[in-house]
Amino acid sequence: MQAFRDENVPIIERGEGFELIDIEGNRYIDGISSLWCNMHGHQVQEVDDAIREQLGKIAHTTMLGLSSPPAIQLAKALVDRAPAGLTKVFYSDSGSTAVEVAIKLAFQYHQQKTRGPEKRTTFLCMSNAYHGDTVGSVSVGGISLFHGIYGHLLFKTIQVPTPVALRTPDGYTREGYLEHCVAEMERLIREHHHEVAGFVIEPLVQGAAGIQIHPTGYLKRVRELTRQYDIPLIADEVAVGFGRTGTFFACEREEVAPDFLCLAKGISAGYLPLAATLTTDEIFSAFLGQPHEGRTFYHGHTYTGNPLACAAALASLELFEQQNLLEHIGKQTALIAEKLAPLAEHPHVGEIRQKGIMVGIELVGSREGMLAFPANARMGHQVTLEARKRGLIIRPLGDVIVLMPAPGMPLDLLGKVCDITVESIQAALELRA
Repeated sequence: MQAFRDENVPIIERGEGFELIDIEGNRYIDGISSLWCNMHGHQVQEVDDAIREQLGKIAHTTMLGLSSPPAIQLAKALVDRAPAGLTKVFYSDSGSTAVEVAIKLAFQYHQQKTRGPEKRTTFLCMSNAYHGDTVGSVSVGGISLFHGIYGHLLFKTIQVPTPVALRTPDGYTREGYLEHCVAEMERLIREHHHEVAGFVIEPLVQGAAGIQIHPTGYLKRVRELTRQYDIPLIADEVAVGFGRTGTFFACEREEVAPDFLCLAKGISAGYLPLAATLTTDEIFSAFLGQPHEGRTFYHGHTYTGNPLACAAALASLELFEQQNLLEHIGKQTALIAEKLAPLAEHPHVGEIRQKGIMVGIELVGSREGMLAFPANARMGHQVTLEARKRGLIIRPLGDVIVLMPAPGMPLDLLGKVCDITVESIQAALELRA
């Protein structure tokens, strides 16, 4: 907060296309798609028009006992695109709440399921995970910098080691440590399945952990075991959904159908707060009954299924298909890899991690032993300051430089984002030297 006050942070007044414009008229390319949520740029006519049209009807009405056409239409559109079996939609307003809803649904499901209640009171989750900032989603997170101070507020979970190997414990090779992580995941599921209400995972990529990418096949193996032991799989696709890994939903890359799919960020094209938790008919049926039976899911948000947000989301989905963005994302992916290749052997770049258009460039004090820079150097932040001078807004995760362009960003502009990022990294490191 102190740095925010001291560093003359830009005050953004307008957006045009993929640029942000501050109150002094300075223009910046939006290199992180307004914190990983913008899809088609700013002031997109089709989305603007959809919101204005809905505004001419009604801006908001409760979904407690009511519904609205945009909410119904969007639920159908999401179900049509989701992995098989996800047929029911519960709206909320952020990634945190989408996960919170899934956690509570899974917990209550086991106590009410039609084949007999079970007392399952804990969750399996990944180390270094991030699922949001509400208490339930923090409980299934694992980033001590964000979550450590709240330890006494949280419920206990069982953490599975994240299968990444830039830095490995003593006695392990890279391959050996990845094998260990898979074996530990299998062991923990088998040993604790009788008490586990759900397994929470960010499919393929752990975003806030620094764009940590799981090995191919890991998610599929998690799904096989959770299905074997009747553990609901909660897929948090808040960051990885809507094309960012190269398929519409990340789960598709390994042909996985979870029991819960949590969506937010890109769902409304980055226009308005909206989230959705999708689940199956089997889980939904556990909540059916007469009111006096008390099977209701007592959870609600004032702006649940907001018609303006749903109208924006519907327009965004239509644009996604009209512009064939999955094909475009494939081209973006290749361009990013080509442009960042010169950094691969840089003595202060430990690793370039990329899955689709999600990119993390980890800066290190030394590649020998992958030693980190001193925390007070704030190297990641120094790079963002250099980028800002050059007309680019990016935001690091510690010393990991994150690029998260909008799926609709043109290739020429994306090439410029990559070029400025490379220049900014080199400039910040030269100043450090």
